[in-house]
Amino acid sequence: MNIEEVREACLSIKGATESFPFGEDTLVYKVMDKMFAYMGLESRDGEFWLSLKCDPEKAIDLRELYTGIRPGYHSNKKYWNTIVIESDVPDRMILELIQHSVDEVIKKLPKTKQAEYNNQLNGY
Repeated sequence: MNIEEVREACLSIKGATESFPFGEDTLVYKVMDKMFAYMGLESRDGEFWLSLKCDPEKAIDLRELYTGIRPGYHSNKKYWNTIVIESDVPDRMILELIQHSVDEVIKKLPKTKQAEYNNQLNGY
């Protein structure tokens, strides 16, 4: 999976928006105005990365399982993981983790907002 494929995967999430609130080199993805992913557009030490929200216990397990999953870069390391896009993390796992991140965001919303999100049509 490359950086453009990751971008497409994030944008394919129901209700996802893309913005640059942290500057022109970091893409941010949100659902219901809540961030579920951010990605650097410039390589860091030759690597492109994607940061995703994650259940704290699952986050630790994933870091132990894959060398390409690390504590969240510039974020709360308890709730965020940074994934090196071209690493030992399979493409399928990256897609699953993007959806997991969205699920983590949605479950923290008030019930009315959860219902609003769940009732949206796919995409905008």
